Amino acid sequence: MAPTGRSRRGTVVRARRIWVTAAVLLAVAGGSPGLAQAEQRANGGLAAAQAGEGLPPGWHIDGARSAPQLVWRSASRVPMGDARVEFRAAGRSLGVPAPGKDGRSFRLGLDGVRADELKRLEVWAGGRRLDAGATAVPQDRSAAARPPAPLPAGRVDPGRPGSYRTTTGEYTLKSVRLPGFSQPVEMKGVVVAPTGVAGRRPLALFLHGRHYTCYTAHGEITGDWPCKAGSKPVPSHRGYLRDQKLLASQGYVTVSISANGINAQDDAAEDGGAQARSSLVRLHLARWADWAEHPGTAPAVVRSAPRADLSRVLLVGHSRGGEGVNRAALDSLYPPPAAQDGYHGPVRWHISGTVLIGPTVFGQNPVADVPSVSILPGCDGDVSDLQGEVYVDGTRGVSRGSALHSAVYVIGANHNFFNTEWTPGQAQAPAEDDFWDDSDHPDPVCKKGSATRLTANQQHKAGSTYIAAAARLFVAGDDRVRELLDGSGLRAPSADPARVLTHAVGANRGGRFLPDDPAGEVSVSGARLCSAVDPDPAVACLGRNTKGSSPHFVTWGPDKEAGRHAVALRWTSPGSAARIGAARPVALGGAKALALRVVVPPNTTGTQLDVALTDASGRTATLGRLRVDGLPGSDRTASYWARELRVPLTAAGRAGLDLRHVTSLRLTPRSRSGQAWLMDAWGWRPGTPAVRAAKLPRVDIGRTTVAEGDSGVRTYRVPVQVSGQGSGQVRVYVVDPVSGHAKDRLVTVRPGGHDIDVQVKVQGNTRYGDDVPHDIAVKAVKGAVVGSYAGGVTVRNDDPAPKITVTPVAGRVTEGQALKWRVSLSEAADADLGAAFAAVPVTGAELSSKDVAPDWLREIADASPDPERPLSKVDGLLLWVDIPAGRLTTDVTLPTVTDRVAEPEESVRLQQIEGGPEADGLVLDGTVLDAS
Repeated sequence: MAPTGRSRRGTVVRARRIWVTAAVLLAVAGGSPGLAQAEQRANGGLAAAQAGEGLPPGWHIDGARSAPQLVWRSASRVPMGDARVEFRAAGRSLGVPAPGKDGRSFRLGLDGVRADELKRLEVWAGGRRLDAGATAVPQDRSAAARPPAPLPAGRVDPGRPGSYRTTTGEYTLKSVRLPGFSQPVEMKGVVVAPTGVAGRRPLALFLHGRHYTCYTAHGEITGDWPCKAGSKPVPSHRGYLRDQKLLASQGYVTVSISANGINAQDDAAEDGGAQARSSLVRLHLARWADWAEHPGTAPAVVRSAPRADLSRVLLVGHSRGGEGVNRAALDSLYPPPAAQDGYHGPVRWHISGTVLIGPTVFGQNPVADVPSVSILPGCDGDVSDLQGEVYVDGTRGVSRGSALHSAVYVIGANHNFFNTEWTPGQAQAPAEDDFWDDSDHPDPVCKKGSATRLTANQQHKAGSTYIAAAARLFVAGDDRVRELLDGSGLRAPSADPARVLTHAVGANRGGRFLPDDPAGEVSVSGARLCSAVDPDPAVACLGRNTKGSSPHFVTWGPDKEAGRHAVALRWTSPGSAARIGAARPVALGGAKALALRVVVPPNTTGTQLDVALTDASGRTATLGRLRVDGLPGSDRTASYWARELRVPLTAAGRAGLDLRHVTSLRLTPRSRSGQAWLMDAWGWRPGTPAVRAAKLPRVDIGRTTVAEGDSGVRTYRVPVQVSGQGSGQVRVYVVDPVSGHAKDRLVTVRPGGHDIDVQVKVQGNTRYGDDVPHDIAVKAVKGAVVGSYAGGVTVRNDDPAPKITVTPVAGRVTEGQALKWRVSLSEAADADLGAAFAAVPVTGAELSSKDVAPDWLREIADASPDPERPLSKVDGLLLWVDIPAGRLTTDVTLPTVTDRVAEPEESVRLQQIEGGPEADGLVLDGTVLDAS
């Protein structure tokens, strides 16, 4: 996932300095509140007072005096995609920057971050580095990747067109205003429906992801909204016409809606626009409900289609659209707070299931009681970490578990080509292949033309087939299709030649060995219980030097999460068993097989494991031997993905094992050496049970901004709303505003209660400081749902910044001595203050690159004295001057060197810049005299 790091607008985690006294209290029912006192800091600064450390190429700091911003400019345009762009320093998140209109620049407010925190700067998006230096030469790319052998065909093939002819048309309604967005959002849809059909037909609604919004005839693309004169909206909503036509031929009414207005504004939304997309989806559904009851009020294209049956709705979302339709399904079952929602009417529809294509999941809050299929593209270059796996893994244990949640891994598919309007050669607007490749070291799995890379048409055909499979299972109720989605190891021939693999949780699975059980009731011996998300390599599931990544181990907002684990096995010879024990007996009665989800390293073959169970009486039965191969993978793919393996339970019955009281699972490697990770194991039997959503409490976190004040202590609470019914458990993460580290607590919540009580105490003062966000994040654990997952209290500085003045201390020196200036504040501040200075041309002889100390020049500008040139011509020469919090002055020096060359009097002028030279800014003037 793209992490939920904070921008200045807020989301979740950001390391920062705090300049007010603050206390965070987490009060939990039945327990006493804990107190974390944030200490006032008065040292450090945005840059070292003397020189500062040079930033890597492409980086600079802008707005120097009171609102510094860290800026990264890419050498080429960064596509407007669905993953969040994130700045990191030394492996830690600095936050989510705001993109510039040029598509190349990204800006992040620093809010008091110190210079020593700006080390090893990196830019990430969706698990992939974007900045220069991100490409490490791989260890071995010599061998071409090979696709796995095709699976046997299933009993039915949902990718075959149906018998109905179809009709296509569009409607445009009045735009709507959504909370938090300044510009109205369009209400536009393209409809494809069957003709010659009697009665009402189920409705499939498509929502595209985040993409460019406008384009011109000259090939210019922007993220504007509304589109400027001379440009047109990118018709992203028309990119699923093939999928729509397939479904319509099978008897479904389909509509694909436009969301350009959200895409252009969602960078300001704390949740990345998920709630806004949900509102848009439900606004359209409400119109369809109106039209079903009053056909005469419908647009012409809707009147020409069969009436929609709103009791049978399939939602299909691509990328951020996937997260949007997930939220729409959640909001349809558990209404959101009115203040954050753009739809306030009744729910007159039933969501039978969702299809999520390369989805984002910033909130990691899947809807457990709505069946889902998550399509994971193996060569996704946008949401590269394949965080959509959370829509499967994140549902375990949350609710009843009767809904099927399937992951469909499409080897060789990228992110964009599921939408023809994002596909080169098929799109009206400029489009691109999102998989990033290095021409010097082409990726063996995802390079164009490789045996494992799909063409655009092959990929789209596979996507259409599995969308239709979900519709046939979730909406039409054809259980024969389940085997194509639930890890049974069968294929839909219409998707050929794509190699498509699946695994699932839910449906008729019962009993479980779940390593990340929130109660911690799994014990492990002969292996290790590893953390899926802990950055510490000593406990992490994948080592720091692992080539590639795992969709199961996608990080979230907090720096460290609780309760997400797997069982890691490593062996150098066969026969050493790993035992996974359960504190309470696992009931496998009635199950036909034990289903295990097991990860092995990519490109490995022949891993073999014997599987055995032990019951409460100590009786053990070996069920059989499993063989598993890894996926085709590289250092650029998320190929550490679990294969579903099943072993029949017949041997347990013959051995007299009591399957109602199983206490342990044993895995014994039989291959020579290897690695494997057990994600979970379940009792499995065929069938797709009816799904009835549980009545659960819903948690929504808000954000409030308060003024610091001039005196006294004020207490504020993070806005939390708990609605719905019943009680459940959530995990609350409270982020320390100084260190950025999060502390978590398991909390039982009830509607209308104040079980999540996070208080922020603010000491008022009259000194200038930074705005200080106190952030929390919430995730459902059991018997609860979470809507708005992040928020907090932002304490706004309300004092003016001190004035900065400059006084020469040694403004006229002989060569070999140092020029020196004193930078002073009119009064002390509770935040680092400073200014940036750039050399500008002077009248007369100018100090050159050979007149200053080489080490100084190297530190300041990463430059060499040769060739000799005036300081104003040295690229990257930016002198940062900083006054740490609590201090009034700092001295700045420019060391010069003695040479043997007779020279005239030379001068230097360093002009304060804030995005560019300012004539009325501060100036550091100096003169150097010849020593001879």
